[in-house]
Amino acid sequence: MISQETLAQISQKIIATGIDESIITLLRSEYSPVHFTYCSDDDIPNNDPVLEHEHFNLYLIDGHDHCMCLTNNFESATGVVVAEIYSD
Repeated sequence: MISQETLAQISQKIIATGIDESIITLLRSEYSPVHFTYCSDDDIPNNDPVLEHEHFNLYLIDGHDHCMCLTNNFESATGVVVAEIYSD
């Protein structure tokens, strides 16, 4: 489970630190055992983020049953995708 409060804290950490692949190492160390993945927001079509920001979106991952999938359910969430938004 990942709470909305924890997701808001993660977002604030990203805003304060900056968005790039190195943020994942920091988040993993501070929010263990949450799984973190970094990608471009363009890599996640047809899904709505659970938290939107001007420079990134956050998506939840459900990793139960050894299969990862995106979810909007905070109760079943085991991880977070940090998806950077690139300006065109």
